[in-house]
Amino acid sequence: MLTQDEVFKFLKKKPTLSQAGINKEAGLPTGTLTKAINGLRTLSESHLKALEPILRQYGIEDFLNRRAKVLAVVNHKGGVGKTTTTINLGKGLANRGQSVLLIDLDSQGNLSQSLGVHNPQQQLLQVLTQGASMPIVQLKENYHLVPSDLELSKAEAELTKTPSGVLRFKNALAPLLAQYDYILIDCPPSLTIFTYSALVASTAALVVLEPEASAVKGMYNLLELIHDIKESFNARLTIEGIVMARVNPQLVLHRELMAQVRADLRDQPFFNTEIRQNISLAESQYVGQDIFDYKPSSPGAIDYQALANEVVTKHSA
Repeated sequence: MLTQDEVFKFLKKKPTLSQAGINKEAGLPTGTLTKAINGLRTLSESHLKALEPILRQYGIEDFLNRRAKVLAVVNHKGGVGKTTTTINLGKGLANRGQSVLLIDLDSQGNLSQSLGVHNPQQQLLQVLTQGASMPIVQLKENYHLVPSDLELSKAEAELTKTPSGVLRFKNALAPLLAQYDYILIDCPPSLTIFTYSALVASTAALVVLEPEASAVKGMYNLLELIHDIKESFNARLTIEGIVMARVNPQLVLHRELMAQVRADLRDQPFFNTEIRQNISLAESQYVGQDIFDYKPSSPGAIDYQALANEVVTKHSA
């Protein structure tokens, strides 16, 4: 039978559901759900029994058995906006009521530093080399981080020398899949054991590209790697989409390059949202904040919220 806590969590995730309507469908006294949610009464066993078949119609079973969508944020090169996208897509998802975990799988530790977490005592290194549990830092409600720094590079040799090394991250992540709606992994700017590990553990890859002449160079290696991992290790792995970042929509060159990239990669899914060039994005990371806290009315905040909305809509269909 459902618990009161499960009912409350489900309704919080489904704000468009009418509490009065559910009350009526379940044959409960007027205001029962609203009073319970506001702490004015407790749902009895008979209330919960009446609610269960109604809430099943609205998907509570899938909610209770949920597994996080795990997205590896990838590119074959640095400086294209992977970390910026991980931070701000994650916060945009949290703004939509989704529970989000960010994981810093890059030994440069830029994700952690950009969120104000420096020299973490407990970090991903101990998880991969000592079997420790994931050290989770709460940044905001429903917005958490597993940090790393340069120490993570010590794990690379150990993971590479053992055949099961590529599976350690996936196994460590497994206990968290029922706790979050989305897990975003900031991958290094190269196709290393860390990138392989992220793709093995993920449900999809989210690729960040800049509108530049060399944007497609190396993409075929990344796409081939994703295909190989899908065939050998992770049959569920897909491409979530390609997002164009650092776009200046006023530049004819950028518009032409984006059209060319879309033509060259026409078999791949692209997001409709494009992330415009915006100095506030760089400034926010310098002060250790996401763009929504730093400058919520900026183009960066608007674009990343639009991207988050697009991701949520895709998974709600």
